[in-house]
Amino acid sequence: MNNSSVDESATRVTARPASEVPNDDPVVLELRAVKRHFGVGDRRVHAVDGVDLSIRRGEVVALLGPNGAGKTTTLDMLLGLTEPSSGTVRVLGVTPGRATSSGAIGAVLQTGGLLGDLTVGETVRLIASLHGSDALGRVPEVMARADLDHLSRRRVAKCSGGEQQRVKFALAMVSDPDILVLDEPTAGMDVTARRHFWDVMRADADAGRTIIFATHYLEEAEQFARRTVVMHRGTVVADAPTALLRASLGERTVSATVAETSTTLVATLVATEGIADVRLDGDRVSLRAADSDAVARLLLDHGAHDLEIAAPTLETAFTALTEN
Repeated sequence: MNNSSVDESATRVTARPASEVPNDDPVVLELRAVKRHFGVGDRRVHAVDGVDLSIRRGEVVALLGPNGAGKTTTLDMLLGLTEPSSGTVRVLGVTPGRATSSGAIGAVLQTGGLLGDLTVGETVRLIASLHGSDALGRVPEVMARADLDHLSRRRVAKCSGGEQQRVKFALAMVSDPDILVLDEPTAGMDVTARRHFWDVMRADADAGRTIIFATHYLEEAEQFARRTVVMHRGTVVADAPTALLRASLGERTVSATVAETSTTLVATLVATEGIADVRLDGDRVSLRAADSDAVARLLLDHGAHDLEIAAPTLETAFTALTEN
């Protein structure tokens, strides 16, 4: 793949939108020139400011961005919870409200209360009943997939935050939706519950369900999302396959053990074009370089050992895109 480039003057990663990569699957989520503002006059806040986004059937997309980037507002518009100030939003070719009412799109959100007096089992059966007999028949399967069988008789008010997130996941699944929208879905879950949740999501993705999720856990995006969209200040600043976005910075981190008196080597590294952030901590030198192979040869030629080369991480790309 050669769709990415690095704008060195702005230290910005740009990549060809994944939605433009040839793909015969139909578009199931589409936002065109979407804006959403709150307030009036001097107090107007542009939460989403001209977003264009297309997601095809079966894609797994991570939506990343710092607080206030517009992620939750974007997801709310996909679910019909709020209307765009301008632009169009379509889900499976219809309005978000129509898609949501039909059960074609499900969601696990940070907000939205559960009825604390009901048990977990009663809650899932109640919501399933709203979707008809087929959904009621799926309740045992959904309870098992959300790992809720042992909590069936517990009142929701007695459930922990992570357990309530699993209840919300079960509610999202009872209609067997074509699309799942997840806003910080593993918030409050312990490590074991998070692992189980993503195992289930991975199986769903492999079966062709479309999944878009917002998360603050960059490792979740890196391990699970096949495509990553980064938002900043209400706009999309990157949209690319996750592996491509991670690698698009190009620079790798190189470190090695050198002689403590290697001031000449350090001076050479500092003066070499294409090498940045040279640091010497005791007998350990570290740096960033686009051509890590050439730097490795230079270090080895000067007697360095215990050489380590680390590829860019998604966190590196995320920081570069949102630091300004």
